[in-house]
Amino acid sequence: MSGAERLHAGLSELGLDLPFATEEKLLAYLALLAKWNRTYNLTALRDEAAMVAVHLLDSLVLLPHLGAIRSLADVGSGGGLPGIPLALARPELAVSLIESSQKKASFLKQAKIELALTKVTIECARAEEVAPATPFEAVISRAFSDLAAFVRAAGHLLAPGGRLLAMKGVHPHEEIARLPPTWRLTQCIPLAVPGLAAERHLIVIERA
Repeated sequence: MSGAERLHAGLSELGLDLPFATEEKLLAYLALLAKWNRTYNLTALRDEAAMVAVHLLDSLVLLPHLGAIRSLADVGSGGGLPGIPLALARPELAVSLIESSQKKASFLKQAKIELALTKVTIECARAEEVAPATPFEAVISRAFSDLAAFVRAAGHLLAPGGRLLAMKGVHPHEEIARLPPTWRLTQCIPLAVPGLAAERHLIVIERA
């Protein structure tokens, strides 16, 4: 099965109906990621089938849980995950990719140009150093190993009533228990990613 076929089948399994042009752009992003990966070490994955599942589908599984938000920050974006796939699928969404590595930020800037991501901005900085003119309705990350660290680093980026979205593997019971008292867990959503056997959860945190 080709990468295009794997992506289309995975999207169908997720109940996502994206335009053909969007699917093509998602695959173009994956090809760009693979190309730059030879020099910049953006991902440990080399197999196309694994990249479709772990990079594209594992990002796009979040789409039904974003609601009607208009702005999103992706903290510790790395190679643009999950921010770029979400921006491609929701072109009206303003997405800020926050990445402290200069090499990875250079890739993100090139991806923005080549994929014509007009509503994407790139911040080459640590999340703690970013002071947005307008706070974000949602802040997402799959880079933080600990929820309390995510809250400390990125909580100030959030607009009143906004949500922190943390992508996790197994249910992080102990991390949830260590959340600061000014923050609370509102949802823990199990995610089923086509082609990915690993356990996945979306942790939703709001100000208490």
